[in-house]
Amino acid sequence: MSAPEVDVVLPCLDEAKALPGVLDGLPSGYRAIVVDNGSSDGSPMVAAALGATVVHEPRRGYGAAVHAGLEAATADIVCFADADGSLDLAELPMLVNAVAAGADLAIGRRVPTGPGVWPWHARAGNAMLALLLRSRGMLVRDIAPLRAARRQALLDLDVIDRAFGYPLELLIKAQQAGWRVCEFNVRYG
Repeated sequence: MSAPEVDVVLPCLDEAKALPGVLDGLPSGYRAIVVDNGSSDGSPMVAAALGATVVHEPRRGYGAAVHAGLEAATADIVCFADADGSLDLAELPMLVNAVAAGADLAIGRRVPTGPGVWPWHARAGNAMLALLLRSRGMLVRDIAPLRAARRQALLDLDVIDRAFGYPLELLIKAQQAGWRVCEFNVRYG
């Protein structure tokens, strides 16, 4: 898959300090779409100065920001990642290649790079949600902030949650639609 055919949506709330490293870590040719969700630290200006496309989403919530980025994307394949620098965007081509090879959705399973990286309560909540998903036939071990899929297919899923339930609803609807989902270990720092 040639790189210019990929957009990367980065929901953002007060990540001005992290954005230079995040955008610098983007694979060559991948286009960053930073969706500002009401930052007060100059994040949109930092992102624009570094060459990212900036979208402003006034409705607060992870799902609102992700959906606004999805709507702004123009590439066939769209990736999603956190803008806080916790994920290594150099791993995106692995997910994109899986989608190009036939997966409907490729997700990254977070593997902490050291102790204390992922607080126990967040890890426990994620494990419980992943267990619930596996009990319903979606064989994943993470609700995955690092994802890749085809833009139109994502829009057709009609995920409606505009808050923090977006990733869970996405995976439930993908399972109901019979999507082929591939999960890969990714570094989480």
